[in-house]
Amino acid sequence: MSTRFIVATIICLTLPTNRTFADGPFVAAFDRFARHGDIENSIGGRLLLSELSCTACHLTKVQELQPKGGPNLDGVGNRAQPEWLKKLLDSPQTTKPGTTMPDVLASLPVKQKKATIEALAAFLSSLRQPYPELKANGATPVPLEFWKHGNVERGRTLYHQIGCVSCHEADDDYEVVKIKPSPIDQLLEQLDPDEIAEMGLTSAARRVKSVPHGELPTKYTDKSLTFFLLNPEKVRPSGRMPNFQLDAVDASDISAYLLRTAKNEAATDNTESARSSETINDDVKLVARGRKLFVEMQCANCHSVTGLKPTRHSKPLASLQTGSDATCFGTPQPDLPHFEFDELAGNSVIAALTELQRPTNLDAAKSLNFRMLQLNCYACHERNKQGGVGRFRKPYFETVGHVDIGDEGRLPPPLTGVGQKLTTSWMRSVFDGKAAIRPHMHFRMPQFPKSATRDLPDLFVQTAGDAQQPAEQAVFPGGSNADMVEAGRQLMDAGCVQCHSFKGNSLPGTVGVDLAGIANRVHPKWFYDFLLNPGELKARTRMPTFFPNGKSQNKDLLNGDTEKQIAAMWAYLRDLDRQPLPEKIIHARNQNYELTPTDRPIVLRTFMKSAGTHAIAVGFPQKVHFAFDAEQITLAQAWRGRFLDAEGTWFVRFAPPADPIGDDHVRPPGGVPFAILASSLQPWPTDSETAGYRFRGYRLSKDGVPTFLYRIHQFDVEDRIQPSDDGGLVRRFKLRRRQASPEVADRLHLRAHFGKALVFEQVGKYSDNDGMTVSVNVQPGHAGELRNNDAGTEWIIPLEVKSETQIKLRYSW
Repeated sequence: MSTRFIVATIICLTLPTNRTFADGPFVAAFDRFARHGDIENSIGGRLLLSELSCTACHLTKVQELQPKGGPNLDGVGNRAQPEWLKKLLDSPQTTKPGTTMPDVLASLPVKQKKATIEALAAFLSSLRQPYPELKANGATPVPLEFWKHGNVERGRTLYHQIGCVSCHEADDDYEVVKIKPSPIDQLLEQLDPDEIAEMGLTSAARRVKSVPHGELPTKYTDKSLTFFLLNPEKVRPSGRMPNFQLDAVDASDISAYLLRTAKNEAATDNTESARSSETINDDVKLVARGRKLFVEMQCANCHSVTGLKPTRHSKPLASLQTGSDATCFGTPQPDLPHFEFDELAGNSVIAALTELQRPTNLDAAKSLNFRMLQLNCYACHERNKQGGVGRFRKPYFETVGHVDIGDEGRLPPPLTGVGQKLTTSWMRSVFDGKAAIRPHMHFRMPQFPKSATRDLPDLFVQTAGDAQQPAEQAVFPGGSNADMVEAGRQLMDAGCVQCHSFKGNSLPGTVGVDLAGIANRVHPKWFYDFLLNPGELKARTRMPTFFPNGKSQNKDLLNGDTEKQIAAMWAYLRDLDRQPLPEKIIHARNQNYELTPTDRPIVLRTFMKSAGTHAIAVGFPQKVHFAFDAEQITLAQAWRGRFLDAEGTWFVRFAPPADPIGDDHVRPPGGVPFAILASSLQPWPTDSETAGYRFRGYRLSKDGVPTFLYRIHQFDVEDRIQPSDDGGLVRRFKLRRRQASPEVADRLHLRAHFGKALVFEQVGKYSDNDGMTVSVNVQPGHAGELRNNDAGTEWIIPLEVKSETQIKLRYSW
């Protein structure tokens, strides 16, 4: 291939007027900011030069323009399916919309292109590596062949909660808990476009486009995608896809969700068919030819393959002339890679090249901004009124337990002034994925490769204004002693304990950042200034000021001296590992946390052996209680007498499962209550995922009784369980069909009871050997039938749901 790789002036572009950059490579920050004039044209052009890896061929000494590079292709034969590789080489943008890979074969004649694709695909498919062996420990189990057992629904939840939707598209029908919008978002709802523009809120109001996934099921297998998610850096060392530090189960669940539409169920990770020796010899020759083409076509300039190095480069970036007739964008040119550009993208590149003809490195502020644009940090974080979570993505950022603590408590923190706030050592820990101080957030701060973030802490410091932070002694010149530390501990009780935890300990219901280790995280000067006037350093913070107008409200400690009190608080927190907890937390932990329903039911989300990690325990004043498994959609346990002790749920991190403290424990019939069965011989589903369930939360009635809401295919189910008059439970189902589909409606069944053996009591009533009796308000002739299987006997009732049906079950024991 020719070494010509020259950028043409904008007048050489011959793109249709309706062409948009969405038809070509997608660079998230360019699309969000450069496309709308939020950053300079030349910065947008620099972004394209690095993110499209132009400088992999056109070398440059400008540090920030080093190429992103393509994936590491060692092991690609394991990761990508052969037919997908051929399609990608044939038409990159069709196969993987938004890819930053150019069409390197665009100008080849049809016959030559086909032969080249066959050879390159054969070579790439030959690049195989064994998958790494994962070792389990007590905290992270590694199930046998875990990639085969991904849970689609759990993967769907993880995908929408941990941060994937910061960059990627969310499901339209994924339901989130309704939250109160921020004042800015409320204002945007009320303004028309002209008013939004006039107030300078256009960027905040704009819908942020998503990084496309492409057709993942045609590219990956369960195993290859799972291992990619476990360690993205191995394949994409640039860090554009960061590491969310998933364990084996998390990765397999998200993989199962992303591949849920896969049709190629028979595909395996090492598909090989029986071939003759002649065919194998042909393959060897084809692989060798593909390897030769890979080098000749300069693929090794962007992609790493063990044993292959770039053999040549094109004209250096600084030597490119913007008036050349040969172009890598516009009409495909012989022997040149081809990008689909629109006019704005082309103009941006021209602006960058023009600026680079008199090479100057960006200053610290621009270098920091540029690196954040490259890594798409602005997808999550706002800095200097730029970026942040997109307006329509905010609902997916939820707190554990859906506690409303405003945007400040559930969105990733802003990075304005972070160099004045955080120590460089702590920032490095954050980028390395070793910092977790917000356990109340589902969102996870991902881990980036060190090479991608190495300079960020220093750049944050350099752009902080006063880069030299004063030492602790200069901020708190009086030093500290035991009395100061104790005074600081007492001051924690004045308000800090209401929102913050201390070494994982907190008051019931507290949701906020853990203050343990704060002296290693923040600079003393920032700590002092923030306590003195929180709103000055952090706009719209919920952190109240305890020193209005610089005056302490507690005159009894340290004579009400504001400076000494803040110094005392710092001294206590700095020495927290060796100090007792604040008194209010000690007092709270010594209390009896047995929950006793009196006037109305108690509903508690917890972790139970019988109901798993998504347990919802419900206690009633009638002293009849139950636990519902919201993951498997099953009534998991029932008991009488005392309810639960909440200390482990509220106070103890990694607590053992909560156990009921009453008596008369019983396990109701397990499994999902409803299923779509094609025939009476079809086995009952083993889990909610297989059965097509989706839990949608619960609502409380005026008297506090929860009604669980879930969906199975096109049926919406309301499930209300409460005590009966005879000391058992009565369960009322209301089923509503959302779509007219009589065929499916006729196949809906209820499993009313299940046990080792069932005994007939009367029509619509059966008992098991453990003393559990279930009765159903069935119509004559619709009492269902008993089915025997290896596990026991089940009572199955076919249902006819034309629009809405109500069913009542009674459990007694």
